[in-house]
Amino acid sequence: MIVTTTNDVAGHTIVQYLGIVRGIVVRSPNIAQGFMGGLQTIVGGNITQYVTVCESARQDAFNIMVQHALQIGADAIIAMRYDATEFNQNVTEVLAYGTAVKLS
Repeated sequence: MIVTTTNDVAGHTIVQYLGIVRGIVVRSPNIAQGFMGGLQTIVGGNITQYVTVCESARQDAFNIMVQHALQIGADAIIAMRYDATEFNQNVTEVLAYGTAVKLS
């Protein structure tokens, strides 16, 4: 599956737009990540425990989006983006979305 942030796919022609595909994940750090992340906020710098949670959420949202595209017969996803919304303290939705297309 080709996934790009651009509106086209180099070397290919888009022959059909299949619609928006998305992957949504809602995450919070586990107890250990929350505790260690809290300690790191006191010291400052990059909070690696939270980075791990964020990277995992983004990857899972991406994978769900790709599965959605495969289910509708897409060859590629164009204009792919991420978005995030905090619902509660330490509870965040991560959304990966784009336009599923067929290529020639």
